[in-house]
Amino acid sequence: MRTSRIRTTAAAAATVAATLALTLSAAGGATAATGKAADVRACDGQEMSYTVLHRFPQQQGEHLLITAKNADSKPCWVTSYPSVMLGDSVNVLPHSRKDAPGGSTRITIKPGGKVYSAVNLFSDHVNTHTSESFSLAMRNEEGGTGPAAEQTSFGSDGTPSKFTWTEADVLNWNTAKPYDF
Repeated sequence: MRTSRIRTTAAAAATVAATLALTLSAAGGATAATGKAADVRACDGQEMSYTVLHRFPQQQGEHLLITAKNADSKPCWVTSYPSVMLGDSVNVLPHSRKDAPGGSTRITIKPGGKVYSAVNLFSDHVNTHTSESFSLAMRNEEGGTGPAAEQTSFGSDGTPSKFTWTEADVLNWNTAKPYDF
C-alpha cells in the first residue's frame, strides 16, 4: 500500500511538472527546467540574436532591456545572468542584489524562443560614464563565459541611444520581461 501511494504521488508530481512546462512553453518558447536533458546543450551565445532597448533614459528606473532570441534550429539553455561590460570598461557587472532568487535554474529556450535580462543603470551625476554600446556573453553553470558579442542600445524610436551610469548591475535571465510596466 505504501509503495502504490509513493508511485501515485510521484506520477502526480510528474504530471504537474509536465503541465507547468507546457504552460511556460506556450507562453513564449522558453521553459524553466531543472533536469539535464541530453539533447539540450548550454547556449554559448553564437546561436542567439540580441536586441537592447534603452528604457527611461535619465529617469528613475533607467535600464537596458536585453532580449535574447534563440536563432538556432535546436533548443539550448541559459542559467544565471549574462556577463556584461559597459562601454570601454573591462569590469564585468555584478549580479543585482535586488534580483529574485533562481539564478541556478536552467531555462530552456526553444528555437525562436526568447529570454530577458536587464542592466540597471544608476547615476549620481559625478564620475559618470556614457556609451551606447557594451559587450555581452553567456555564462555557464560554473560562471565561465562564452564568446562576447558587441551590442548597441536603441531607444524606443529605433535610433542608437546613449546611456549614462556611475554604477550598474545585471538581472538573471527570465522568461518574462523585467520591469514590464
